Amino acid sequence: MSIVRYPGGSFSFGRRTYVMGVLNITPDSFSDGGDWMDPDRALRHARSMVREGADLIDVGGESTRPGARAVRAVEEIRRVVPVIEALAAEKILVSIDTSKAAVARASFRAGAKVLNDVTALRGDRAMGRAAADAGVAAILMHMKGTPRTMQRNPTYGNVVEEILEFFREILRNAWSTGIERDKLILDPGIGFGKLPEHNLEILRRLDELRALGRPLAIGTSRKSFIGRALGRRVDDRVSGTAATVAAAILRGADMVRVHDVREMSDVARMTDLLR
Repeated sequence: MSIVRYPGGSFSFGRRTYVMGVLNITPDSFSDGGDWMDPDRALRHARSMVREGADLIDVGGESTRPGARAVRAVEEIRRVVPVIEALAAEKILVSIDTSKAAVARASFRAGAKVLNDVTALRGDRAMGRAAADAGVAAILMHMKGTPRTMQRNPTYGNVVEEILEFFREILRNAWSTGIERDKLILDPGIGFGKLPEHNLEILRRLDELRALGRPLAIGTSRKSFIGRALGRRVDDRVSGTAATVAAAILRGADMVRVHDVREMSDVARMTDLLR
């Protein structure tokens, strides 16, 4: 069992899979852009996800879909902080999905206790220190390129080996900024600078990433490689997502990031019994 600590609590990975519910407060996210821009609607949706089985809510104020436009930190803060404050007041565990240190600091002050950084501390040199000072848990993701460029013909010799080497460097960098080892979770970045065949290869070989000695988070929910494989629109990928969530858990995933919390909580619970 692996313990990952955050202010006031911890994850006990190895007992069961944790479910992270997605809350995008953005107008342009690939799946639910514009749905939760109103703070009251966002709060109601977050509460609903908790009732359906979410262990934490991942709040984001900037889309990271391929080709998405960058958002200024002040606007990102305006979007996410009121929602984080309200959720934290209700004792709901919140992670902040951002690559900007200023947004992260404002979110930690508002009550977020987990950082979810798709740039793995590389997008803002101040991010590592911001996370270390706050004592939060940190999910660090592999991405080739940036959200604006990542899907422009990404190539790999051996995708899993390259991710392993990337994370070895990222872990050294995180520790050098003061983030403690028991705060770190790794995410191989399904769909972030990967072609469909790369995503499938990562899922097939996910257990190889356990060699890094850190818990693994996976985000496959509703992504385009599922739609391409099955010929499904983004709002019709629940079954395909369920298959990838089950496969990831059986191969060692500790946390799954999902939109359809009720369905994927059931998948996680059932797969945990099988594992």
